[in-house]
Amino acid sequence: MAVASVIIPAHNEAASIGRNLRALREGTHDDDLDVVVVCNGCTDETAEVARQVDPRARVIEIPQPSKVEAVRVGNAATDVFPRIHLDADIELDGAAALRLIEPITRDEVLATAPRRDVPRTGCSRWVRWYYDVWEALPQVESGLFGRGVVVLSQQGQARVAALPRMMADDLGMSDSFSSEERRVVPSAVAVVHPPRTVRDLVRRRIRIATGNAQAGQLGVRRPGSRTGARTLLGLAVTRPGLALRLPVFVAVHVAARLGARRALRSGDFTTWQRDESSRT
Repeated sequence: MAVASVIIPAHNEAASIGRNLRALREGTHDDDLDVVVVCNGCTDETAEVARQVDPRARVIEIPQPSKVEAVRVGNAATDVFPRIHLDADIELDGAAALRLIEPITRDEVLATAPRRDVPRTGCSRWVRWYYDVWEALPQVESGLFGRGVVVLSQQGQARVAALPRMMADDLGMSDSFSSEERRVVPSAVAVVHPPRTVRDLVRRRIRIATGNAQAGQLGVRRPGSRTGARTLLGLAVTRPGLALRLPVFVAVHVAARLGARRALRSGDFTTWQRDESSRT
């Protein structure tokens, strides 16, 4: 019997779903993971690639290009816990997945996430500098968001399912749990491929800024997950090596906030802006 389920929403991820599924099966037995790939509104060969790469995975196709709906369908397709929510463009090997479920099966916490590895090779200098600052933020170090992986117990899943539907689902998951109820597992690593260009970085951050603002409007976001001037000034003092990089971070942050205004004015929390450079 499976020891955990994995829900993978995938929209036009033919370029990345193969590496995602191959990594996930490394270090596990055939029946350890109940993998459900939900291809939502795909116009490429995502489903075909998924079936070819991992014949043991269950591949479901739905017409709506909606991550929220894909997650709902995936959750309905399995009753196995713990449940691993995994983005299709993330690389998490099976051995790491098994390490993530251990604190949950021991009833120590309700939710876990891996340590993130953000490879900078091929990225522009400004993108590298942005992530140097972003990864040093205290809330980024401790939160479950921005890792592309969140693992939930049955109780944790029930809590998350009660949340309103939102774009920033990983932030919603993270802020649903206190620091005592969640844990980042350092021995489990997820590879999060960053955008390579500033333009793609801003596109990604506009989506994130839109989702974060929606979470705030819904009363889901905790104050501790916000980035303020005091946090950045603290970094400049404690990490002086980041001082030259801070203006780049602030510029991208401001550009993203400005770019999100249109969606916020219209209440558009479904348009999913993403970068393509990280998927090549």
